[in-house]
Amino acid sequence: MAEQAIAAVADHHALSGIEVSVLGCDDARITVLNGTFREKPKPTNVLSWPEADLAPGTDGADPQAPAPGPDGTHTLGDIAIAYDTCAREAEAQGKPFADHVTHLLVHGTLHLLGYDHMRPRDAARMEALEVKILGKLGVPDPY
Repeated sequence: MAEQAIAAVADHHALSGIEVSVLGCDDARITVLNGTFREKPKPTNVLSWPEADLAPGTDGADPQAPAPGPDGTHTLGDIAIAYDTCAREAEAQGKPFADHVTHLLVHGTLHLLGYDHMRPRDAARMEALEVKILGKLGVPDPY
């Protein structure tokens, strides 16, 4: 799932040679990570740590593209995803587990590329991009 989701985001952005580290973990581990890095010691579904601070786009523009390393690889960063939380959410929302996890991996990868959802306009742009990428993967609109 991770390879497909990350590749779909890369394809959408015409990037090749993408490198992302993905940690699958349980609620106990993601609680520690969420507490350490976000000061929210509770479980969450997905966390991401970008390799570079890519400025969010303004006026509807995409964030700046990541610079490749000397070998041409785009090292984007790290994603942690919690099986327990994802399973609970998928069941509660009546979604297939694989679709929900794929959505969250796309979401996390977009964060690595500098997208955010802090302002309503940015959230709408990010959600529309997620829907478009997920559609190419055969995953229905999660919203």
